[in-house]
Amino acid sequence: MLTDRELGALEPKEKMFKVTDRDGMYVAVLPTGTKAFRYDYRINGRRETLAIGRYDPALKPTRDSETIQYGMGLSLREARTLLDRARLDVEWGVSPSRAKVEKRTAANEALTFGGWAEKYFAFKADPKSGAEQLADSTLELRRATYRRTLEAEIGRLRLEEITVPRVRAVLEDIKDKRGPAVALHAREVVRAVFIHAQSSGIQAINPCDVVRAASITRLEPRDRALSPDEIRKFLSALERVACAPTLRLALRFVLLTGVRKSEFIDATWHEIDFDKGLWTIPAARMKAGKAHVVPLCEQALDILTAFKSCFAASQCLHPGRYDHDMPISNATLKSVIDAAVKIVQKDDPEFLPFGVHDLRRTFSTGLSRAKFVERWIEMSLAHASKNRIATVYNVNRYLSARKIMHQCWADMVDAWARGELARELVANAKKRAAEFHEDDLDYDL
Repeated sequence: MLTDRELGALEPKEKMFKVTDRDGMYVAVLPTGTKAFRYDYRINGRRETLAIGRYDPALKPTRDSETIQYGMGLSLREARTLLDRARLDVEWGVSPSRAKVEKRTAANEALTFGGWAEKYFAFKADPKSGAEQLADSTLELRRATYRRTLEAEIGRLRLEEITVPRVRAVLEDIKDKRGPAVALHAREVVRAVFIHAQSSGIQAINPCDVVRAASITRLEPRDRALSPDEIRKFLSALERVACAPTLRLALRFVLLTGVRKSEFIDATWHEIDFDKGLWTIPAARMKAGKAHVVPLCEQALDILTAFKSCFAASQCLHPGRYDHDMPISNATLKSVIDAAVKIVQKDDPEFLPFGVHDLRRTFSTGLSRAKFVERWIEMSLAHASKNRIATVYNVNRYLSARKIMHQCWADMVDAWARGELARELVANAKKRAAEFHEDDLDYDL
C-alpha cells in the first residue's frame, strides 16, 4: 500500500504510469504532474474503470465521509474511503462509474429547462403541494405541448441560456408550423416553468416578461355564435362536404349537446347509458374537475347509434381514421367546418368562419335567447359555480327540466334547418319544464 510520503515522491514522466495501492485502486501519474486515483473492476463480465479523484497533498483527512464525492481533490485516506464505497456497489451488482455519470447527468438536467418543466408538472399534479390546482385536461395539454414543441428545442438548455431572442424564434417557428394557438400554449408553458423556478429560489429572468402573447399573434375574439339562419346555411353546406358521413354527424352531435370539443373527442362508450339517455363524463376529463351528466336528446341518441354501428370495435365514440384505438382529432373536425364554410361563402361572402368551440357557444346563446332558465343552461355547460355550497347541492338538480330543454334545442335546430320558426316549440318545452319544481331533486341518475 502507498503512503503519503511515497505519493509525494512520485515524479511525472513523458508517459503516464501507474502505481498500485490496494484492492484494484492505483494512482495514475500524468505527464502534467497530476496524480489521479483510479479503480479497475469487473462487473457483469466487463471491465470498467472508475475515476475516483485527484490527489491533493495539502488536504487533511478531516472531512466527513458523506461530504466527499467522486471527482474531488482527495487525500489518500479519503480516496480509500471512496474505494470502499465503490467496491460495495460492485458487490451489489451496481456499476459505480455508470452511477457517477448518471448522477452527474441528473444534476445537470435538474438545472435545465426540461428538468424544471418536469418539476413544474409534478408540483401541479401533487394535491399536497399547496399549488393552485389545474384541471387534469389543462395539465395534460401543457405537458403535451412541452413534449411536442419545446422539449427538443430548449429542453436541454440551462435557464440562463433561454434568452428573449431564442424564445421568440422558437415561438415563431411553432406558429409557422403548428398555428398561433399552439404557439400561445407553448409560451404559457415557458412562462409557467420560469415562474416555478423563480419561486423555488432560482435567479433567472423570465423571457416571457418581454415576449408578450400579443407579440406572437392576435387571435380573433371568441364570441362567434351562429344565428338560426347561419345554422340552416351551415347544416345545408355540411351535407355537401366531401367527407365521411360520421364526421358530419360528429359536428351535429357537438352542436346538439353543447359539450367542449375535448369532452366529445375523448369520450368512450362506457360513459354512455342508452337506456336512461344520459352521458356521464367523469371528473378526470372535466375542466372543473367534477363529473358532468349530459341529457341526450333523441337526435343525439340516433347519432350515437350510428357511431356504434360503424365503430363497434373501438372504445372511442368516434375513433381516428388510421387508428381505431385513438380518438378523432380536433383538426379533422375543424377541416370539415372550414370546408362547409367555403361552400356557404360562395353564395354568402359575408359568412364568417368559425371553429368547433363556436358550436358550444351557439348552443349556449340559442338557449339563452329562448329564455330558458339560466341555471339549467349553466349546468348543461358544466360551468363551475362561484358558490361552492350550491355546486355540491345542485349536482343532481334540474335533470328532468334539462332533458326537456336539450330535446327542445335539438328540435329548434331541426326547425331552423328546414327554414321554419321555433317559437311554438320553445313555448311548449318551457311549459313542460316548468312542471318540475326547482327544489325537487332528481333521483334517476
